[in-house]
Amino acid sequence: MPTVLNIGPYRFFFYSNENGEPAHIHVQRDKALAKFWLKPVYLASSSRFSAREIRELKKRVTEHHEQLLEAWHEFFKH
Repeated sequence: MPTVLNIGPYRFFFYSNENGEPAHIHVQRDKALAKFWLKPVYLASSSRFSAREIRELKKRVTEHHEQLLEAWHEFFKH
């Protein structure tokens, strides 16, 4: 599980066996988990995050979009 970014209590990562899926990032805080597609940025799934946190996380994913996408492509060599 390569971690790409940590912001406060949030860990932004992907699983190393997900190269068959479009580029995306998982975000975790404690037991809460969300998945965002990166092209374009939108929420794929979420559990245990409030709507407010999801809005904030989407903002963070958008702000760091280039870094997240670059890490995905570098790891999976796309």
